[in-house]
Amino acid sequence: MKTINILLVLLMTFSFVANAHGDKNKDKRLFKGIDTPAAKVVLAFHQALETGNKELARTQLADDVTIYEGGRVERSADEYAHHHMLSDMKYLASMKSETLEHQVTILGNTAISASRSHTKGTYKGKERDYQGMETMVLEKQNGEWKIKHIHWSH
Repeated sequence: MKTINILLVLLMTFSFVANAHGDKNKDKRLFKGIDTPAAKVVLAFHQALETGNKELARTQLADDVTIYEGGRVERSADEYAHHHMLSDMKYLASMKSETLEHQVTILGNTAISASRSHTKGTYKGKERDYQGMETMVLEKQNGEWKIKHIHWSH
């Protein structure tokens, strides 16, 4: 099963990169699967971070989530909630972010969300203007989608 999941992540990453370099006139191809239950969990997580709703953000995460960002790793939802989540919320409150692309693929009890965004604003006196990438792997647990892994980069 782990081999299949790794292959699926690689396949999704390859198709995401291929689409990112594709024809900009094909915008409909850049947003796929965003009305699925798994995608709604991702969107709820983002909304919770942007509005400072720590409880809602925490409930979207699997207890054993792993989060990769900036060369660091957090290995549980509680670790993220007690360390990095609040700083993410403060940061996002001062930024304006636009989703440029978002694709969600569901494969049984696993879902892969890949997105690209443009973020701009001022935080702690520094101007920020960059494109970010996000990959999330979700798992259906007891009938509910939970975010199992997040990889953020910019």
